Amino acid sequence: MKKIFTFDFKHLRGDLFGGLTAGIVALPLALAFGVSSGLGPSAGLYGAIFLSFFAALFGGTATQISGPTAPMTAVSMVFIAEIISNFDGNVEKSLPTILAVFLLAGILQVGIGMIGLGKYIRYIPYPVVSGFMTAIGVIILVTQIPPTFGYYPKEDVKYVQQFKPQAEEIILENILKDEMNEGILVLEDFKTTIERADKITEDEILTEAKTLASKNASGVMGTIKTLPKIFAEINFLEVALAFFTILIIFGFKRITTKVPSTLVALFVVSGIAIGFGIDYRPIAAIPSGLPIPQLSLFGALGLDMFTKFIFTALTLAFLGAIDSLLTSVVSDNMTKTVHKPNKELIGQGIGNSIGAIFGGLPGAGATIRTVVNINAGGKTRLSGMIAGVLLLIILLALGPIASKIPAAVLAGILITVGIGVMDYKGLKAIPSMPRQEVIILIVVLVLSTFWNLVYAVGIGLVIASLIFMKKIGDLTSESLNLIPLKPEDAWEDEKEVPKKIESEIFIKHINGPLFFGSTSKFTETAKQIPKSVSTLIIRLDKVPYIDQSGLYALESVIMELSQNGKKTLLVGAAKQPKYMMERIDIIPDLIPKDQLFDDFENCLEWLKKYDKS
Repeated sequence: MKKIFTFDFKHLRGDLFGGLTAGIVALPLALAFGVSSGLGPSAGLYGAIFLSFFAALFGGTATQISGPTAPMTAVSMVFIAEIISNFDGNVEKSLPTILAVFLLAGILQVGIGMIGLGKYIRYIPYPVVSGFMTAIGVIILVTQIPPTFGYYPKEDVKYVQQFKPQAEEIILENILKDEMNEGILVLEDFKTTIERADKITEDEILTEAKTLASKNASGVMGTIKTLPKIFAEINFLEVALAFFTILIIFGFKRITTKVPSTLVALFVVSGIAIGFGIDYRPIAAIPSGLPIPQLSLFGALGLDMFTKFIFTALTLAFLGAIDSLLTSVVSDNMTKTVHKPNKELIGQGIGNSIGAIFGGLPGAGATIRTVVNINAGGKTRLSGMIAGVLLLIILLALGPIASKIPAAVLAGILITVGIGVMDYKGLKAIPSMPRQEVIILIVVLVLSTFWNLVYAVGIGLVIASLIFMKKIGDLTSESLNLIPLKPEDAWEDEKEVPKKIESEIFIKHINGPLFFGSTSKFTETAKQIPKSVSTLIIRLDKVPYIDQSGLYALESVIMELSQNGKKTLLVGAAKQPKYMMERIDIIPDLIPKDQLFDDFENCLEWLKKYDKS
């Protein structure tokens, strides 16, 4: 406990400047991600406050600045829209369930860190990460088209009208479900059903129709379907606000990078819109005062919620872990330090859990904010904590003012985020990449964009794993050389074998792991040995690993040779293969310990003695 709360104040000045700068950079992004998620700007701000503070306090990367990020928001946005639609479009009713999932994701992150999985996350293949990050960029760009052009499906009367029949059907279906739960026999008593149906108001039907319209127009596919309506009802004022926001963000960077261009764009465009009294659409109101714990989320926790959303929570947990640890590597390269991956995940999990309790959006280590912190002088975790405190002060002091920010300005900010998050390095490398890796990248990109982010990554990992295993299996199979002892084929230590025993031995060379992908060729070993040969020597010097399939294939070959009166000698078995063979009694039942050798020299000595005997 003492180690956790020990602070280094030697770099307080640098940490103060780093934290303040990173907090200022985080402000517009936190608001934008909150709006994009569907929970409103306050959710993004609360997430940034609590995650930045607690991830820094408990984490394992000294200079990391955490908060809502593009990948985490993109995944959250999809499932938030689904849950809200299940609650008739009512955000307040759906909020406990949403926050319960966020809390579960945070707890899972803590668990991932505690069992030590942090160090394995770096093994996710690059094409999967590249396709996913590019898809995140595409999703953000496409889904920001409606607010950029000032189109909101719920407010399009003609569009909403199309969903009224379906809305009535859903409301009636809910009535019938309620009656079923109450034990009312509908076919015997229509009266109750009719009475309840008569009480349905036009406002209730309209609310349900708006929910359906919003759901139908959400996501990439929904946006594409509503493009004709968007372009038919362009609000040029909103377009101008978004356009000038984007122009300032990209243009101001060419003047100086010392002042965050995102913040400049936020203040300048919002200031002009407010100062000139322009009739624009503002973001949702940000509550004033301290964030209040949303204790209702604990009521939503339960087996039903767990079984429904465990996969979503796991996705958020692992995505947050990947996002954070990639940023940790960037931090290490800049500061010449070494982060603690598992401790970092525990810190991120604690931050996301506490953020969820206070209604915050989940997040991860943010690369841009971390780089800004380091460049401004941040050296220790105090910088991340200061960034969180600064955002809290801004919330308390400027909440009502921030509520006047134009929605189109945040849409413009998100468009620049979408452009920046795409992996251009991976896209440019497509012509020179192996075909299999290009397929993985494109599959993940397309499925993530048009179908489901969660399943896309899972499918990408499965394809990448299968391709990898096939490659390793093919390479290992090619190296399964079965040769009579000849100078041109022999390894260096095999060239001194006496000629009188050369014709009696065959040597099996294995280069690489013996696993299920390479066993098919190995099992043919016994059939390839001439009858005149009395001994097979299997060289395991270059076999670092053997799985159960490889183990049984080895056992099968040794048993078949034994039945044909031939001996098998094993040379150079590493720790893991030797342990596995002992576990299923290949050693000593099939291979006595005197036929197991550390090197070929000892094997050769045994052969000479055996030949004499």
